[in-house]
Parts: sequence; C-alpha cells; structure tokens
Amino acid sequence: MAAHTAPAHPTHHSAVAWTAIGEAVTYWAGMAAVYMSFGFLWYYAAKEKLFDQNATMPAGLAKSYDGSFIASFPGVNTAWLLLGLVEAVAFLGVIASLVAGEFLRGHHKPVLMATLAFSMFTFALMTFAQNMIGANDSVASLFTYMGVTAVILAVIKYVPPFRGEPTDS
Repeated sequence: MAAHTAPAHPTHHSAVAWTAIGEAVTYWAGMAAVYMSFGFLWYYAAKEKLFDQNATMPAGLAKSYDGSFIASFPGVNTAWLLLGLVEAVAFLGVIASLVAGEFLRGHHKPVLMATLAFSMFTFALMTFAQNMIGANDSVASLFTYMGVTAVILAVIKYVPPFRGEPTDS
C-alpha cells in the first residue's frame, strides 16, 4: 500500500484563489474607506455650516477674520455659506458616484475622480482662508488633507486593482 503525501507547496489554483481573494478584499475595503471617509466628511461639514449654524460663521472664528480680505469681501457669513455650499457639492459628488455604480469593480470612475479633485479644491479654499489669518496649524493640517486626497486619487487611477480592471493572474 503506497502512502499518499500532500504536496509541499500549495497548488497553483489555491495561490490564484488566495490572490483573487486578497485583491477583492483590498478593492472593496479601499472603496468603502474612500466613500465613507469623503461622504461623511463633506456631509457633516456642509450640514454644520448650512443647517446647524444657519450659514453664520461662529463668533470666535468670525472674530479671527476681523480686518481680513474675507471680512470685507464677501463677508464672513457669506464666506461661511459659500464654503458650506462647496462642501455640499463635494458630498453630492460622492452620492452621484455611488448612484452611478462607480464603486463596482470594472467600472470607470469619472465622477469619483472629479469629486476627489473637487475635494482638493475645497481643502485649498480652506487653506487660503486659514493662511490669511495665520492659523498655521490648520494650514498644515489642511495641506496634509489635500495631499492625502491627491494620493488617494492617484491610487484609484493608477494602482491595480483599483483602476477597476480585474487582474487575470
């Protein structure tokens, strides 16, 4: 009676299966992280400015803009309203991308890419305003958020499997 021994190395099929599982988990976890992070970020930021604060900049923050360009044009409350509207547009971009099914693997992601670029623009607006009043810690944080958003945009665009093309390995 011959003894049956298992191969010392996993078969090619099991390695391919584990690779496919790893790529799927990476893709779906990455997409969920992007949609949740940006969706909730822009939802709560816009909601706070437009609804909770009735488009009125908080007094302490408004005071820090006394004598600045923003205080004279367009005015602190108008600037706060405009920032809330810009954040709402970014949130609506996330929703539009979801509705278009861009989160699905194999789908192009033009709305998501535009939303991420618009998010960078939104961070740049906030950086401009914070720079104006010398809020250097906030400027550094916002600049970091903008840079990380650029990295996320590049990852989604250029790194498999994020570009939406399933690999055939």
